[in-house]
Amino acid sequence: MQYQLADLFESIVDRVGHREALVADGRRLTYAELDERANRLAHHLAASGIGKDDSVGIYSYNSVEFVETMLAAFKLRAVPININYRYTAPELAYIFDNADLVALVHQDRFADLVAEVAPNAPLLKHTLVIGGDYEAALAAQSPERDFEERSSDDIYILYTGGTTGMPKGVVYRHEDVWRVLGGGIDFQTGERLEDEWTQARKGAEAPAPGVTFPIAPLMHGAAQWGTLGGLFNGNTVALIPRFDPHEVWKTVEREKVNTIAVTGDAMARPMLEALQEGDYDTSSLFAFSSTAALFSPSVKDAYLELLPNVIITEAIGATETGFSGLKMHAKGETNKGGGPTVSIGPDTIVIGDDGKPVGVGEIGRIARGGNIPLRYHKDPEKSAATFVTYDGKRYSIPGDYARVESDGTVTLLGRGSVCINSGGEKIYPEEVEGALKSHPDVFDAIVVGVPDERFGQRVAAVVQPRPGKQPALEELDQHCRTKIAGYKTPRELFLVDEIQRQPSGKPNYPWAQEYALKARANA
Repeated sequence: MQYQLADLFESIVDRVGHREALVADGRRLTYAELDERANRLAHHLAASGIGKDDSVGIYSYNSVEFVETMLAAFKLRAVPININYRYTAPELAYIFDNADLVALVHQDRFADLVAEVAPNAPLLKHTLVIGGDYEAALAAQSPERDFEERSSDDIYILYTGGTTGMPKGVVYRHEDVWRVLGGGIDFQTGERLEDEWTQARKGAEAPAPGVTFPIAPLMHGAAQWGTLGGLFNGNTVALIPRFDPHEVWKTVEREKVNTIAVTGDAMARPMLEALQEGDYDTSSLFAFSSTAALFSPSVKDAYLELLPNVIITEAIGATETGFSGLKMHAKGETNKGGGPTVSIGPDTIVIGDDGKPVGVGEIGRIARGGNIPLRYHKDPEKSAATFVTYDGKRYSIPGDYARVESDGTVTLLGRGSVCINSGGEKIYPEEVEGALKSHPDVFDAIVVGVPDERFGQRVAAVVQPRPGKQPALEELDQHCRTKIAGYKTPRELFLVDEIQRQPSGKPNYPWAQEYALKARANA
């Protein structure tokens, strides 16, 4: 056995095959059943000429088939590719080409777009349709687990969400991605698991499996690894096809969910309102975690009030770093200005432009060493800029800025690529967004920089008000000044019916920037 993702999954299957592994869209599979179906799919792909290092696209909402395709690819030493289900034809064509897709598993609802794009993807030689020929393909193949020996060096690729540009494929070794995202390093203690059997052994020894519920789309890394990590630990993983706040709480009640994972306010805020509206049994829940997007202090406090016995945590990280830090929240905490203030792991530091760690009170970029990606797929220039070596140690530095606090914790400020430079002052959108969303009339907000003749850029806020509310710029300015410095408050305000976000819940900064510039031009 290697530190390889299929091996890790098969190790737990061999110990707890009778346990329920996956609950999705009315279907329930044990570990043994999930493994058997993944074996059948792997044999089908192999019979179609798919093998080691071949890219297999997955174009689907959350589903049993999404998970099966990931596992089948790992079994073959092939590379599953996460595809955003909101892509238009040009974006789909980009990912087909950039990822070198050889095979594609897609839901039948996307057949028209696939038919439009596939003829221009010369490497694509096989497609399989969920809701079409998928089940017949599995039925025709062997359920046996008779694959070649695998390696910890097998390749895994996770495409970024494209929050600030075109998605990039982040290339990991299997062992490295398992270490930083799958539990191969304990997220709380920073200790490395002693061997490749530890997770499965501990999971099998548990008197009953936990039930974990990653809510984001599986094509997003947080949900993908919430699912894989849950499986590696012998838990039951619950999934819903697409985010619906009331369906989340119905699932918690029905499946007796223990752990929920969300991506910031985009999910947590509508879920909060649904919880306040409904009469849901949440007594099974003991952990609520957020990662990858802004989780406002006011929203956290509301959850701590409604769910007093639930541990609420927030993690920071990136596709290029994996887990980087964790914070456990208590009610009424003072925000230190910016995003979450977290305890970082032993492989994470904050460095200046000279590659040296910054001091207390200073701002630098978060850098992670240890088990980090090899490169960006087919992008040597960006790879050289992100994966750098200082004093003989290699780091991943994707561009998240943070400030070092006096107690050794760090406060995340935001991604440098969306930082607003106004008269030489650096303003991080997440900090302003958090201040705006603490106003009672604001449901959601994205902050961007727009041109300013005097200062170069000024802060503009694209705001989705609560129903029936029309907050004015002056009102929001006064409110924000109680939370952040005056130079950071919005100078322009654009009200919209609905904020557009990535399916993962991350801000769609290019959309907000384009909207603000068009609205200015038409004013």
